[in-house]
Amino acid sequence: MFNALRWIQAGCVDIMVNDLRSIMRVAQRRRGQPSAVILDGRTLQSTCESGPRAGYDGYKRKRGSEVHMTLGTLGQLLAVNVRPANEQERAQVGELARQVQKATGPVKVAFADQGYTGEEPAQDVLDEGIELQVIRLPEMKKGFVLLPRRWVVERSFG
Repeated sequence: MFNALRWIQAGCVDIMVNDLRSIMRVAQRRRGQPSAVILDGRTLQSTCESGPRAGYDGYKRKRGSEVHMTLGTLGQLLAVNVRPANEQERAQVGELARQVQKATGPVKVAFADQGYTGEEPAQDVLDEGIELQVIRLPEMKKGFVLLPRRWVVERSFG
């Protein structure tokens, strides 16, 4: 009889996901593992059942949880971190960087939005051997602006 828990505990699922990611990247004429990733967070509105897991995000004026994701440049999910919405995006960067390096190996560059600015997030990522590049909005922004590299993670949230 199939016992999924035993496969998960043995690391078989992680190995299969890693192999599938490598096959998909090689099929698109890329290296087997990504050398660049995209970071982003999104606040999800809470429900009554959320209870203490939910926090209030004053900037977005929502009560809920914040989902932080790291994707490869082809849009493959590499790491995810869920926290109450009242915690800073910047505080999640170090944990995401550790998860990515564990899952993929040597990633060199991480692209992020302006929510990840500052010396502390840059240092947290650098401690894991990754350079953080913040993609900024143009000065004269009107309406929706497609930012380089960032559209991959926005598409995943959509």
